[in-house]
Amino acid sequence: MSKTKSTSETCIIVLHEIYGINQFMKDICVALSEKDFDVICPNLLPQETPFDYSQEEVAYENFMQHASFENNARKVKELVVEMKDQYEKVFILGFSVGATIAWLCSEEECVDGMVGYYGSRIRDYAGMNPACPTLLYFPNTEKSFDVKEMVLKLEKPNVEVYTYDGKHGFSDPYAFAYNEELAHITFKQTIDFFRKNVKNRVGGSTS
Repeated sequence: MSKTKSTSETCIIVLHEIYGINQFMKDICVALSEKDFDVICPNLLPQETPFDYSQEEVAYENFMQHASFENNARKVKELVVEMKDQYEKVFILGFSVGATIAWLCSEEECVDGMVGYYGSRIRDYAGMNPACPTLLYFPNTEKSFDVKEMVLKLEKPNVEVYTYDGKHGFSDPYAFAYNEELAHITFKQTIDFFRKNVKNRVGGSTS
């Protein structure tokens, strides 16, 4: 587990992709901490060493066999409860499988908001109704499902969905699908989302 702690009253739990806590996840944690948020990135895999991008199939099989969405959602919910004893506000930010896990945690009253980047397996849990403000990003097209069809299913209270002309992984500068413009746009939206919900629900603001 990676932790970055300051004097913030807001904590963001970052949930990684199938690869583990790689350099991209470390960079995201640093970027969030530079915005004056405390950050925790739990390792959702049974091993410490992250997979390389060239090991995508092996990494996915490892996640499904040894980690899974439901098991990790239970762990993250426990972590949220633990963090609520230390912070005024606790948000979740997930990428790919991490976004689906974040979505599974969104019905919990103790979660103050969640952001998910290209959580394609959210489609398997589209019937859920988040209890917290929720922001989702998807590319316009995915290999395994119809994005427009899923977005229609996600039109519900508390949920904002944005689709962009990019590919799965567009926010990751180490991935072939990286799109610098989209990465910048969505990161700014994400920071604005966290700040707005800190202000709206606490009565203060995060600088």
